[in-house]
Amino acid sequence: MRTPSVSYSEPSASRLSRSKLRGLKLFLFKLAGLAVVAACLRLAFRSTFSPFCDIALMWVLVALVPLLAWAARGLLNRRPTADRATLLTIPIHYLEMILLGSAGIIAFRATQVHPIARVPFPQSISWPLMQIFGVVATLTVLNLAISGLGLPFAAVLSKKLATSWLYRRSRNPMGLFTLLFCIAAALWMQSLHAILWTVLWLAPAWILYVRIYEERELEVRFGESYLQYKSRTPFFL
Repeated sequence: MRTPSVSYSEPSASRLSRSKLRGLKLFLFKLAGLAVVAACLRLAFRSTFSPFCDIALMWVLVALVPLLAWAARGLLNRRPTADRATLLTIPIHYLEMILLGSAGIIAFRATQVHPIARVPFPQSISWPLMQIFGVVATLTVLNLAISGLGLPFAAVLSKKLATSWLYRRSRNPMGLFTLLFCIAAALWMQSLHAILWTVLWLAPAWILYVRIYEERELEVRFGESYLQYKSRTPFFL
């Protein structure tokens, strides 16, 4: 008796079509998100607030970042799957960019107008430090792109765990050298207000965000391999 042949071409084609459609939707979602981020940062740059509003915004916006991380972690823990972590991380990173980016733009303006006190740190030192830390921060982006097949701020989520080169010595080299760049910039501005805001407010808020949400998200997406990497590699150095 002849066994009828079974064709798998149509289901495979259907799955491929759904996969392409999902990829297109995700791309459009990211594009729309980046447009919103750009619009918010442009608004922060072009808007003129009162001195009181500037100072309030630069502190309050940063304070919202750890709260965002707690809320995102709670949502992820309700259904801790890799797909949910991927979809959730994209808008969370965009919100983080809006909060920190807007706060940074406003702080650059406000801390020069209201420096509290001038710190006579030599700009001949702070300027080269800014350049060095900026270059190394850029190298960490290339490191992530090559080793993890990803880009920062969820532009492209890493497809594998980056553990080589700079990421061999630190779990967060990009954040480390970005914060060092910000501190060097505050010293270059010679503004005590900028230094205090960067060291005592911006840096702790970002570290809390990573500890609360980003590490949990990586644990969900990469599982045991991330836990092993975390156990043998320091947070910064």
